Amino acid sequence: MPLPTLIKTHAEMKIQKFCEKRVPSHVRDKVRLAFKFRGSCATIFEERAPWREELTEWTSLPVAQMRYDEKTGRWTLYCADQRNKWHEYPGLVPTKKIGEIIKEIDEDPTRIFWG
Repeated sequence: MPLPTLIKTHAEMKIQKFCEKRVPSHVRDKVRLAFKFRGSCATIFEERAPWREELTEWTSLPVAQMRYDEKTGRWTLYCADQRNKWHEYPGLVPTKKIGEIIKEIDEDPTRIFWG
């Protein structure tokens, strides 16, 4: 089910600001953070420029996923395993504040998002 418009707009603004802040402008030709929404999920990706001449496409690696539960009005944070399968992140309980989710991803106390 798609996110309510107000919730989605608020989340987009917060995630966009995070992605822009996380990667300095002088390296965005080599690495960037992007996100996309699908239904009630927002997924953040790290994208890297082609590293060999014969490559033309940027590569993409999922970093984190946030899922919104319309019944509770809460966001839940997920992390990907080596096979890019999503698992609920154990370090944070679901919250109504997407800013708390973004802060957890940014600070990464478990080193699961940024290594």
